Amino acid sequence: MDSYNEFASVYDMFMDNVPYEEWSRYLIGKLKEAGIEDGIILELGCGTGSMTELLSEAGYDMIGIDNSEEMLGIAIEKRDESGHDILYLNQDMREFELYGTVRAVVSVCDSLNYITDKEELLKVFKLVNNYLDIGGMFIFDMNTIDKYKRMGDGIIAENRDNGSFIWENWFDESENINEYDITLYIEDSDGKYDRYEETHYQKGYTVSEIKELIEQAGMQFIGAVEAFNDNEITHETERMYIMAKEIKKAGIYKDERLYSKSNGSR
Repeated sequence: MDSYNEFASVYDMFMDNVPYEEWSRYLIGKLKEAGIEDGIILELGCGTGSMTELLSEAGYDMIGIDNSEEMLGIAIEKRDESGHDILYLNQDMREFELYGTVRAVVSVCDSLNYITDKEELLKVFKLVNNYLDIGGMFIFDMNTIDKYKRMGDGIIAENRDNGSFIWENWFDESENINEYDITLYIEDSDGKYDRYEETHYQKGYTVSEIKELIEQAGMQFIGAVEAFNDNEITHETERMYIMAKEIKKAGIYKDERLYSKSNGSR
């Protein structure tokens, strides 16, 4: 899970092709469909806070969790500039802790694909379930296995004004693990370019695998759709959205102390 160290400083520059505002409108639409117009929302794998800022702008009381101090440093700079009241926590999503429950948990930009072990993904789902309000929603996206297959073994290179990267990609179909090695060339204050290398791993999951893990975690699986158009998932689908819901079990709550704080301050 250790990733986005040196890449954090140029992450937004190389992600300038991601239409965050369009993605936020879609996600906000999903939240409102579930009746969540306001309240505390947790974002897992918030990165540099681009989506966190947009959800805060929409009126949600945001908490962002990420395990990269470097990424959160940039997110905090954005918060200082916007003035939004966002709580950022430097935590691993597999072990995160909150002071109370939240109305919804969201995760975008394939952050959950970084959990490459099913048992660890189950841990994440169980934590999500534990910290959701009664009836709270879990909404997240994932890259599909078919997308990774199409990426296959290849090389991508991009240049920007202050840096460039080379992306070498490999996909292991036996384990559905996608590996990409990133070589960065980042311009320093003297106009020289420093070289950095990072390796990232992501895993593709089937919808049935995700459904099984969600149900094992004690949540209700609502459905999975193709991102941004809600079409049925096909072999052409590259990104999917999954919706799940916290459900009350036999009138027994997982932790009364957590639920008693669900409408309190962070």
